[in-house]
Amino acid sequence: MYKINGTSNINAIRAAAEKGVKRFVYISAADFGLVNYLLQGYYEGKRAAEAELLTKFTYGGVILRPGFIYGTRQVGSMKIPLGLIGSPLEMVLQHAKPLGRLPLVGPLLTPPVNVTAVAKVAVRAAIDPVFPPGIVDVHGILRHSERK
Repeated sequence: MYKINGTSNINAIRAAAEKGVKRFVYISAADFGLVNYLLQGYYEGKRAAEAELLTKFTYGGVILRPGFIYGTRQVGSMKIPLGLIGSPLEMVLQHAKPLGRLPLVGPLLTPPVNVTAVAKVAVRAAIDPVFPPGIVDVHGILRHSERK
């Protein structure tokens, strides 16, 4: 997991920087507390790629940190409608931001976000020169996706 989420992305960031790319958007992952430990390689890789991005793209690097991304997932010939779970959870949990500070369980209350919202913000961050560099959490993704 580290190799896929860390090394591969670090190599892409370095290659882009060497070629003079001005902006780089990286879709990382929200901090889920204890879950991070269970999926250690995944999160360590994500954070290593983030560190590289912030070093190589100080003024043009954007890190999106969504939690659970939902949409319709194609698995073979079957379509799994993750929105049936994700959409209602998003509506409830986006208003429960203070609960996110609770020890242990708080990070698990990060609201899911629709794949279209993540894509919209990623594209905007890549092409809009006034989009601020830095880390955008799930609440920022939801805010930016509502703007035109």
